[in-house]
Amino acid sequence: MLALIVGFLGAMGTSQMDTVIAPTDSLRILTVNRVLIIGNKTTKERIISRELTVKPGDTISLKRLEHELLWDKRKIYNLRLFHTVVVRSLELSDNKIDILVDVTERWYIFPIPIFELSDRNFSEWWQNYHHDPSRVNYGLNLTRYNFRGRNETLQAVAQFGFTERFELSYRIPYIDKKQKQGLQFNFDYSTPKNLAYFTEGHILQYLQYTKPLKITTGASVTYFYRKSFFETHSFQSGFRDTRINDTIAILNPNYFAQNRLHLQYAFVNYTFNSEHRDVVQYPLRGYQISGYVQKTGLGFGSQIDMLEAGLSYARHIDLKKNFFLSNYIGGYGSTPTTQPYALYNGMGYRRQLVRGYETYVIETPWFVLNKTTLKKRIFYKVWNLNSMPREQLRYLPLAIYLKTYTDWGYAENYQYYTDRNLNTRLTNKLLGGWGTGFDFVTVYDMVIRMEYTMTNQHHRGFFLSLKKEF
Repeated sequence: MLALIVGFLGAMGTSQMDTVIAPTDSLRILTVNRVLIIGNKTTKERIISRELTVKPGDTISLKRLEHELLWDKRKIYNLRLFHTVVVRSLELSDNKIDILVDVTERWYIFPIPIFELSDRNFSEWWQNYHHDPSRVNYGLNLTRYNFRGRNETLQAVAQFGFTERFELSYRIPYIDKKQKQGLQFNFDYSTPKNLAYFTEGHILQYLQYTKPLKITTGASVTYFYRKSFFETHSFQSGFRDTRINDTIAILNPNYFAQNRLHLQYAFVNYTFNSEHRDVVQYPLRGYQISGYVQKTGLGFGSQIDMLEAGLSYARHIDLKKNFFLSNYIGGYGSTPTTQPYALYNGMGYRRQLVRGYETYVIETPWFVLNKTTLKKRIFYKVWNLNSMPREQLRYLPLAIYLKTYTDWGYAENYQYYTDRNLNTRLTNKLLGGWGTGFDFVTVYDMVIRMEYTMTNQHHRGFFLSLKKEF
C-alpha cells in the first residue's frame, strides 16, 4: 500500500519516566526540596509549574511519586508547546529529592499558506466532486502560539478561492493568579461564491456564482474554567448575522425556512471536558468524557429556536506488546426537529461518522455512534536532525500502526426529508463499517490515516484522512 507519511509529534517520545532513584521500599517517604525547570526559553515557568502535582515542600511515597511524575509529564506535553518532555526526580541526602523538568520547545510562529480542499475530507473531494482543482481554498493562516510565553494563541486567517473567509481569534488560557480561568475572543466574516445549498442522496449540492451567495458575520466570547488538572468547563455566548442571495432561497426555500433571505440569532453554549488520556492528539491510554449543550435563539423575537446536546466517551487501553484497543461511543440530539436547512446537523460533520460513509452526510435531529479500533505499532523511530539551524526543527518522530476496526451508527431522518421522500437511504437504519489500514503519526501533532473499508450497505473503498479517528 502506498504510504504518505506525515504526522505526530512525540506521542511516543520519552514514553517512560526517567528517575535516578533506586527503589528499595515503595513506601519510603520523600520530601520535595525544589522543582527545577530547564529548556523553556520562551515559555513562562508558571505555565509549566501549573501542570505539576508535586510541589516544593510536599511529602510523598516513592511508589506514588512515580505515578505522579508520569502524569505530570503527560499534562505538560498536552499543552502542545513542546517536542519532548522529561520529568524526573534527583535524589539528595536524607530522603530529600529535587524534581527536574526538561523540555524542548516547538516553533511557535506559523505564517502558513492556506492550500486545502474545501470539502469535508479527501474522499468526498475525490469521489463526489471528481477531484475538481477549483474546489481549493488558498490564503494565509498566521498563528502565533505561546504568545508572550503564556500559552496564549493569536490567530488571523485570510482565505480566498472556493470559500472566502476572514477570522481573528485570541485565546488567553489563564487570566487569574491561580491559573484556573481563561477567555477566548472570536470574530469571523465570510463571503462564499460557492455554497452547499441542499442535500440530495446524502450528497451536498453546490452552487457557484459570480457574486457572494452568502454573507456571514459572527462574533463570540468564551470563558474557560479549569477546575482541576483534568476537567475544563467552558461557557460561550455569540451572535451570527447571515444574508443569502435570493437564488439560494429559490433553489431551497427551507435554507432559512419560509423563503427568508436574512437570519439573525444569538446563542449560548456550555461544554464539559474530562481529559485523562496520555497524548490528546493521538491517545493510546486513558479515557475522555465530553459533552455540550447549546441553545440557539434566545427569544426577543428571534427567528430560531433550537436546543441541542452531545455526549461522548472514549477509552484507550494498552494491551501490551505494542497492541492498543480504542473504543468511542457518542450521541447527539436536537429539538424541535423542524429547523432551517442551514442549521441541519448529523453524521458526516466534525468526524462524527461511520467509516466507509465518508462521502456522505447523514443529516439528522439525533444519532448514536460507536467506533472500535485494534492496532499494533509496527514501527517507531525518532531522528535528531542536528544539521537543522533551529533546535525546534531538529526533532522528527515517526510511528506507524497497523489496525483493524468496526463502526456502527444509527440516525433518525428529519421530518422535512421524510415528508418529501428525500435522503432516506441511510437514515432510520443501522449502519456498519469495518476494515483495515495504517496510521502514520509524526511531527507537530499531524495524523494520516489510510483505510480500506467495507459497509453493510455494500460500499467498499480506500479512504484517506488527515485527522485522528476520535
